[in-house]
Amino acid sequence: MIKKINRKEERQRRHIRVRTKISGTSERPRLCVFRSNHNLYVQVIDDVAAKTLVQASTLDKEVTEKHSNKAAAKEVGELIAKRALEKNIKEVVFDRGGYIYHGVVKELAEAARQAGLVF
Repeated sequence: MIKKINRKEERQRRHIRVRTKISGTSERPRLCVFRSNHNLYVQVIDDVAAKTLVQASTLDKEVTEKHSNKAAAKEVGELIAKRALEKNIKEVVFDRGGYIYHGVVKELAEAARQAGLVF
């Protein structure tokens, strides 16, 4: 009998596997991405102190595109980079959250790089 693959569980398994290898420090925090069907959420996290330093999402007032698509990802990437640079965070570790580096996640990462974040 063929079992149906639960995509959410598979993504969470990939995310846990990646998180065993990377973590954010105060010098180089972790840029974490979460993508739902409706919105994008991005955080810059210091895992040693267990603090969220900066966050941005499609729910913010500065973002005009209110969906989880490439245009919104580009805006959120620029916004998170701007907010991180205001707090003197220049280098981060990218945590794609178990998602494939493709489409929305790729657009977000490239926009953050172009806005000045290094990863």
